[in-house]
Amino acid sequence: MALLETPVCDFGARAIDFALPGVDGRIWTLSDCLGPRGLLVMFICNHCPYVKAIQPRLVRDTLALRAHGIHSVAIMANDPADYPEDSFENMQRVAREQEYPFPYLLDASQATARAYGAVCTPDFFGYNAQLALQYRGRLDASGRNPAPPEARRELFEAMQQVAETGNGPAEQMPSMGCSIKWRVA
Repeated sequence: MALLETPVCDFGARAIDFALPGVDGRIWTLSDCLGPRGLLVMFICNHCPYVKAIQPRLVRDTLALRAHGIHSVAIMANDPADYPEDSFENMQRVAREQEYPFPYLLDASQATARAYGAVCTPDFFGYNAQLALQYRGRLDASGRNPAPPEARRELFEAMQQVAETGNGPAEQMPSMGCSIKWRVA
């Protein structure tokens, strides 16, 4: 497991369309996921300790953002051949157990993750209503372990600002986590 950090936010970069199967059996596209004030695209997986450490906060914050018009979608791009915990069946189980309030999609070809430039799990891409990138930072100060309860809700605050103004904060702390498990050619 290689620890990586996300690059700096490329403000204004356009969201890339996709058509991916969800754990609910439906094919989801970018427009299906977009909220009236924006979209949070998250690259996560089941096995990563950095993702496991934030799951309750991720559910809390994505539910809260929905009330502000920001919808969310999670994409799993790891190669399950090498990481069986990231299989589609386990994605379904985790989504059910954690009560994910967002579509959880499988990027089996890894083309969507590559198009977005995802590097780790979790990797957050926060877009405004025009689908221009405004946030590429972390959820909060959590690492392999959850941050203290009083930790600042960085992603929530940034995306709330995006909902209100269309613009993300100039200062953003990169997310960090396990590298995407790319399929060997």
